[in-house]
Amino acid sequence: MMDIIKFDGKGFHKNLGFKRVYYFKELEIKDGERKNFENKKVDIITGLEKEKKADHTKFRNSGLNHVLCKLAKESGITIAFSFNDILKSKNMLRGQVLGRMMQNVGLCRKYKVKMIVASFAEDKYEMRNVKDLIAFGRTIGMNPGEAKKALEFKK
Repeated sequence: MMDIIKFDGKGFHKNLGFKRVYYFKELEIKDGERKNFENKKVDIITGLEKEKKADHTKFRNSGLNHVLCKLAKESGITIAFSFNDILKSKNMLRGQVLGRMMQNVGLCRKYKVKMIVASFAEDKYEMRNVKDLIAFGRTIGMNPGEAKKALEFKK
């Protein structure tokens, strides 16, 4: 079980049930631009759901599509779902971000792209325990096995 955080939170992870906590700068984490999907040095791509484009009537602009999924699979890139994106979003935007995450989980499952769930906490009060992150994974459409596996990442 692991988590990824954006602050120097030494020792907090032991109380929350994590075996390993990665500091944000230890990994090569990028946003969802196409050039990042083609880069073999990138470990994780996050923030796909923050796309500013409005959703269409029939589908969402989730920031991920079949072409990007194939590139991620070929490059060995993991798609990350950030609990902090949900925590910091407000009102109607929270539902929109959750819906986009659900769509991205379906795409990742279909194209067999690795997925992780992490808190990406900016301070100790934004950290969540293992069970909360598994429940978050289940909420966005992962089955129980996928949600538990989404807390494992090896560099």
